[in-house]
Amino acid sequence: MEPLKNQNPSSDDANNTVNTHSVFNQSQALENTNLFDDDIALQQALTSYAPGAALDALRDYGQRCGSAEVIAWGFDANEQKPQFDSHDRFGHRVDEVRFHPSYHKLMKMALEQGIHAMPWQGDIAHAHTQRAAYSYMQSQVEAGHGCPLTMTFASVPTLNLTPSIAKQWLPKVLAQGYEPENKPYFEKQAVTIGMGMTEKQGGSDVRANTSVARAVGAQGPGELYEITGHKWFLSAPMCDAFLMLAQSAGGLSCFLVPRWRPDGEKNSLFVQRLKNKMGNVSNASSEVEMRAAQGWMVGEEGRGVPAIIEMVALTRFDCMVGSTAGQRQAVAQAAHHASQREAFGKRLIEQPLMQNVLADLQLEVEGSLAMTLRMAAALDAKTDDEKLLLRLGCAVGKFWICKRTPGHAYEAMECLGGNGVIENCIMPRLYREAPINAIWEGSGNIQALDVLRAFNKSPEVQQRWFTELEQVRGQSAVLDQSIDALRQSLADRDGVEYAARRLVEQMALCLQAALLLKNGDPVVAEAFIVSRLQQPHGVYGCLPKGVDVAHIVRRILPERL
Repeated sequence: MEPLKNQNPSSDDANNTVNTHSVFNQSQALENTNLFDDDIALQQALTSYAPGAALDALRDYGQRCGSAEVIAWGFDANEQKPQFDSHDRFGHRVDEVRFHPSYHKLMKMALEQGIHAMPWQGDIAHAHTQRAAYSYMQSQVEAGHGCPLTMTFASVPTLNLTPSIAKQWLPKVLAQGYEPENKPYFEKQAVTIGMGMTEKQGGSDVRANTSVARAVGAQGPGELYEITGHKWFLSAPMCDAFLMLAQSAGGLSCFLVPRWRPDGEKNSLFVQRLKNKMGNVSNASSEVEMRAAQGWMVGEEGRGVPAIIEMVALTRFDCMVGSTAGQRQAVAQAAHHASQREAFGKRLIEQPLMQNVLADLQLEVEGSLAMTLRMAAALDAKTDDEKLLLRLGCAVGKFWICKRTPGHAYEAMECLGGNGVIENCIMPRLYREAPINAIWEGSGNIQALDVLRAFNKSPEVQQRWFTELEQVRGQSAVLDQSIDALRQSLADRDGVEYAARRLVEQMALCLQAALLLKNGDPVVAEAFIVSRLQQPHGVYGCLPKGVDVAHIVRRILPERL
C-alpha cells in the first residue's frame, strides 16, 4: 500500500488549492471618468438654455467629480454617519455634530466652487442654469451634503428681505469658503444656513406651528426676539444659523436664529437627537428645542410664510436637480455594467430586452433634465412672464421628477443583478436616496395642491403653461392631442382636487415632451412621446416597436458604449 502523499502540502500547493477560478466577466468600477463629457444630454441642454456657458470650467469640474478620489469621499461620508455630542467631556453643552473628514472635503469642494453662491454674484451669465449643472454633477457623487448647500443658496432671497440682516450676513453666506468649526458666526468669514419649519403637530401645515417669539426690545423686521418652542425637523444642525417660523404678536413670522448669540454665548438652541434616516444619511437632520433662543425677525411681521417661501421655492427646485442627478447616475451605472457583462453569448447591452430597459431609463433622464434646466433658465430670466412659468414649473417638476426617481433607481439596480444590492456598490445608496426629495420640502399631495392653489389665485399661470406648450404645435399630432386633452381636463373643475395628481402628471409629461421636441434630440423626443403619451406603460422596458433604442442607449455614455 502506497503511503499518503502531500499531507502537509507546500505553500504553492496550498495556493493552487485556494485558486479555484479566475475572476472574469465582471464589470469594473465606473470611476476616473468625466461626468460632463460623458453626458451628451447635459451638453445639449446647456446649448439650449445657457448658450455661452463656461463649458471648459464645467468640463474640469466634471472630471473632478468623476475621479476615484472624490467618489470614495461619497462612500466614506455615508459609511460613517454623523455623530452627535450634546456635551463636551467637561460637561459643557456644545450641541456639536461630528462628520467623517470626507464629508468636509465634499462641502469644501462645492463651496469653494461657489455652487451655493453663483446666481447671486451678479456677473455670471445664465448663472442659475450653470449652477444647476454643477450641482447636478456633484449630486451624482453624494446627495446628503447637498442639503446645507441648497439651504445656503436658497436663503439669499429671504435674507434680502431685511437690509440690516442682509448687510451683516450675506457677505459671509456668499463667501466661497468653508469653515465648519463650532464657533460664533462673527468669527468666521464663511457661513452656512439651515432651515427649521415643521413641528410635530403640523408637518407641512406650518400655520399650525406653536413656537412663540417675544421681542427683546423693539419689534419688527431686523429686531431681536427670543423664541421658545420646538422643531421636528431642523436641517442641518451644524449650520451657523437657521431660518425658522414662530408665532409673534403679529402672527406667524420668520426669524434668523444663529447657533451663537451676538454676545458670544451659545444660543439656547438644543438638539434633542439626530434623525436616524433610511437615506440621506451623511446629512445630519435633527429635532431641536428653543428655550428663549435669540433670533432676528426677517421680513414683515405676520408674513412668515411669504418670507420663507422665497427659500422653499428654490429648495424645491434643487429637489428637481438632485433627483435628476440620481436618475442620471443610476442609468450610467446600469449601462456601464451592461457594456462589460456578457450573458448567453453576448454583452448585455447588445441584447434587445436590455436595450429596451436602458433606453427607457435614459428617456426618463432626458425628460427630467430638460424640465429642470428649463426652470433654471426661467430663474435666470427674472421676467414676469418667466415667473409665471416658474410658479407652476417648480411644483410640477418637484412632483413628477422626484416621484419617478424611486422606480427608476430600482430598475437600474436590477440591471446589475446581485451586484447591484451589495453595499460597496453605489446602487443601494441611490435607491435609499431616491424617495427623499419626493418627501422633503412638501410631498406629492402638497405639490399637487399647490398647483391648484396657483390656478385659483393667479389664473394667468395656466395660460402661461399652455403658451409654453403651444410653441411646438403642429410638430407632433400625439402631443397636440395630449395638450388639448389637458386643457379640457383643467377646464372641468368638478372633482379637481381628487384628480389633482393625474392633472399634474399630464402637465409634466406634456411639458417634458414639448421641451424635448423643441430643443432635444429628435429620436429621443419621438420615443418619449410615443412611450409616455401615445402608448404609456407602467414598467420600464416596455418601449413599443420602432423606437431606435440603440441610438438612445449610445447617448448614456457616448465615449464608452
